[in-house]
Amino acid sequence: MTSTYAIASGFRLRSATPDDVPVLFSLIQALAEYEKLAHAVTGNANDLKEHLFGSRPYIEAIIVEYTGQAVGFALFFPNYSTFLTKPGIYLEDLFVLPEYRRQGLGKALITHLAKLAVERGYGRLEWSVLDWNEGAIAFYRSMGAAILDDWRICRVTGDSLSDLAAIAL
Repeated sequence: MTSTYAIASGFRLRSATPDDVPVLFSLIQALAEYEKLAHAVTGNANDLKEHLFGSRPYIEAIIVEYTGQAVGFALFFPNYSTFLTKPGIYLEDLFVLPEYRRQGLGKALITHLAKLAVERGYGRLEWSVLDWNEGAIAFYRSMGAAILDDWRICRVTGDSLSDLAAIAL
């Protein structure tokens, strides 16, 4: 799949490069502000760069630009479905700066990921959405996404992760 292409007047999508890491990290911080989770950003741009472009990349990112300025992104990684016995794409974060919304950029990012999943022979594309974000939920449903009401995300981090790892087997 082409790593750069135009999506609308003045807008283009492209794969992130190592030079994008500082602006990508600032967009991640803007996303955290939007979600009222700025306090949860404890990572840094150096780790992000290593995870995107290091000897063992864990994640990929797509940047959406307007006249050369990054205004949004999608960060994703592979997952796996045991029932489908196929890999998939998990969209960790999708964000477009508020002043650039309602111009089809989020749709272009998700469509790009769907095409990427199909091209790679993957079985699904999935992500989570905050339950209070009704606008996003409606948008995702309009794109054909099923919102799985009977599933909950389980997460272990920080001291709880260390404590769990310390349990003798």
